[in-house]
Amino acid sequence: MKIKKIAVVGPESTGKSTMSAYLAKRYQTVWVPEYAREYCEKLTEPPTWQDEVNMFYGQLELEKEILAKVTNNILICDTTFITVKIWSDQMFGKSPQEVLDELPKHRYDLYLLLDIDLPWEDDPLRDFPDMREHFMDVWHRELQQLKANYVVISGSGAERYENAVAAIDVFLKER
Repeated sequence: MKIKKIAVVGPESTGKSTMSAYLAKRYQTVWVPEYAREYCEKLTEPPTWQDEVNMFYGQLELEKEILAKVTNNILICDTTFITVKIWSDQMFGKSPQEVLDELPKHRYDLYLLLDIDLPWEDDPLRDFPDMREHFMDVWHRELQQLKANYVVISGSGAERYENAVAAIDVFLKER
């Protein structure tokens, strides 16, 4: 069976990592953490253009590595390298060409776009608490341009998790 790749994406502070861990446990599989988080924790200055390129390749490599460990034919991805495109566009006004070239080649079967209906949580690696609506719009545009299969996941607490599971279950039944 083909491995189904499910990406958990969205603006900052929407619970992507927590949701990814929960879904991996729920579906008895593994998940790919966000490479950029670990990378940026080691930086002493704001990320440069080269850092964005490095994060792009790092996310691809990490996903490839974890793909080999998949159980239950489902891979959960805590974000994707689309984040590199979004951040590069915001910070530098453009995206690395290798990112643009690879976007249509790295498809995910389902994207869960986490809504901004959770309260903002401060974190040293988060930058734009006042731009959540803007970034939610950007995520919609990016996913629409890719003609991606995506569902917006809203709610708080258990309701948010139940909504994500329901979206995945519907997707799996259709496949």
